[in-house]
Amino acid sequence: MEMETETEVTRRRLQTINGHLNCVNLDTKRGIDANCTAGEFVLDQGYSVVLPEKLHTGKWNVYRSVRSPLKLVQSFQDHPEIGTLHENFVHAVNSYQDFKYLGTRVHGDGTIGEYKWMTYGEAGTARTAIGSGLVYHGIPKGACIGLYLINRPEWMVIEHACSSYSYISVPLYDTLGSEAVKYIVNHADIQVVFCVPENMSNLLNFISDFSSLRLIVVIGGTEQLMASLPSKAGVEIITYVDLKHQGHCNFQPFRPPLPEDVATICYTSGTTGTPKGAVLSHKNLITSVAGSLRSIKISSMDVYISYLPLAHIYERANTLGMTYSGAAIGFYQGDNMKLMDDLAVLRPTIFASVPRLYNKIYSGILNSLKASGSIQQRLFNVAFNAKKQAIMKGKVPSRIWDKLVFNKIKAKLGGRVHMMVSGASPISPEVIEFLRVCFGGRVSEGYGMTESSCLICLSEEDDNLSGHVGPPNPACEVKLEDVPEMNYTSNDKPYPRGEVCVRGPIVFKGYFKDDEQTQEILDKDGWLHTGDIGLWLPGGRLKIIDRKKNIFKLAQGEYIAPEKIENVYAKCKFVAQCFIYGDSLNSSLVAVVAVEPDVLKAWAMSEGIKFDNLSQLCSDPRAKAAVLSDMDVIGREAQLKGFEFAKAITLVAEPFSLENGLLTPTFKIKRPQARDRFAKAISDMYSNLANEQSSLPRSSL
Repeated sequence: MEMETETEVTRRRLQTINGHLNCVNLDTKRGIDANCTAGEFVLDQGYSVVLPEKLHTGKWNVYRSVRSPLKLVQSFQDHPEIGTLHENFVHAVNSYQDFKYLGTRVHGDGTIGEYKWMTYGEAGTARTAIGSGLVYHGIPKGACIGLYLINRPEWMVIEHACSSYSYISVPLYDTLGSEAVKYIVNHADIQVVFCVPENMSNLLNFISDFSSLRLIVVIGGTEQLMASLPSKAGVEIITYVDLKHQGHCNFQPFRPPLPEDVATICYTSGTTGTPKGAVLSHKNLITSVAGSLRSIKISSMDVYISYLPLAHIYERANTLGMTYSGAAIGFYQGDNMKLMDDLAVLRPTIFASVPRLYNKIYSGILNSLKASGSIQQRLFNVAFNAKKQAIMKGKVPSRIWDKLVFNKIKAKLGGRVHMMVSGASPISPEVIEFLRVCFGGRVSEGYGMTESSCLICLSEEDDNLSGHVGPPNPACEVKLEDVPEMNYTSNDKPYPRGEVCVRGPIVFKGYFKDDEQTQEILDKDGWLHTGDIGLWLPGGRLKIIDRKKNIFKLAQGEYIAPEKIENVYAKCKFVAQCFIYGDSLNSSLVAVVAVEPDVLKAWAMSEGIKFDNLSQLCSDPRAKAAVLSDMDVIGREAQLKGFEFAKAITLVAEPFSLENGLLTPTFKIKRPQARDRFAKAISDMYSNLANEQSSLPRSSL
């Protein structure tokens, strides 16, 4: 028998697939109908289509967006010629030359004022100067360039310079700590580091240990600072202004990269272990954002606030999409505590954040309502229910409710936000629904990871069902792989369950200098194994339900998914953050709770409890009992199983943060670090539980 050519195999496969799909208009979600064997989710309001993984032997278990059923998105719909970050910025500069691009409230003298803007054209000129300056200093094509600073206009200019001159950008999280920064600089063979004066000490402490480092560029460095810096043979230290001037005087032509060239190495701090460098190509990033823009509409009239760490892929992808679309990007002033003030001044139209902040907005509004009196509460409830009913029926809500109630709430984010996106970790359906009603416009939940160049799934604009992350990005395909040891399989009823695996042009090239870990996460068929557990809801929507790696077992053999329980307890009014702990030596869970200061203080005053400071109040047994009681109520409402309840808690006044090493840059708890930080508290809680058990009469044990 003669072997079929690749073309013949492809044609035959497409014919087979087409036999299961009636393609009317592939550009609309309503354009695909199912015949009876194509899969139960390919309905006329479906968001995904189901395809066989392998033509002859595979199950129908691979899901794609209904926007790209037969061919994954490879490029921007309106500009397929754009294949690299350099080409994307050239397009933006040419199309939006005089439009506002990068804005900051931090003025040259350090004062805070109104936003001052750099246009797309001005950013393009600065990009050329910085890139030319690096070439002038002899930095070779393909060299790694470190960015050691928080979000600010220079961050974007430097990255554009890297893209246009074929350098590889390597973000250094300002919160990673000095040891991690030292590791990354050496591991990535970084030749240039851009930094701010506040981070200079971390670099200078290890400057003799950096074998590859040739140039340090200080943004905002004064003459006095530069004169006081120690020198080291082979490492030159200059200001950003001087480098820019050198580039202006020594112009160099672009050295454009190819789509397959490495654009960036993103070191993921993760929740355990040494940072891993995810290698992402220009093609990875372009296809990821091009896919997301098939369902997200951004225009040159939009304004976006950048405060999530640019060192993380979530914000990198957001700003890439804004740049392609000609939107204005205003940066926060660098202090999360003053973010609400920045929002009021900037008045963004698009807001991307993480559940932690959305939960604070949610609880803050509810707490304000409780303090406002019964009349205001009744008015809010009437307005909320009326607007919710209209939204669920696909109708336009009456504007009277916004005028009476919701415009005051919208003003908290500047009053103009028409799209909100949540990512980095799961958000509760109640909060999503609340945001959708109160703020109006689109509220979507996304799911992704660094290794997938950000977006894997995103809930659609016309989908009012909450509690899921939507269909696949049109630039990838998704399947669920059985995890029998956790009892998750594709045969589960009512919905298939398993580990989320993703494949397509968005999947990274591997971990830098780490073939072993690359092979652990990327299989031979090109599937990226995320470690997350998901299930398929009707309509082809993915719901994340568990985490493969963060599971632990209690002494009685019950498996625990701590993040699920933490998300439940986050709804408790006293709880700002919660760390759930358990192990195989103990049969119950304990929790460390970072409290909501204002709520706990208000409770104490209402109870007549006197205290000198918040730490003293956190140690009061009456406070612990009140918080645990409220957590129990929330747990019962969420139908937690008996073994999923925290049996003892420790209250702490200091929130978990990037600065104290308990959160990752995406605000996930660093579990090993939290365990070590609270080791004594955990030990004391288990000892107290054991004493309580031993003091019970035998008949009650």
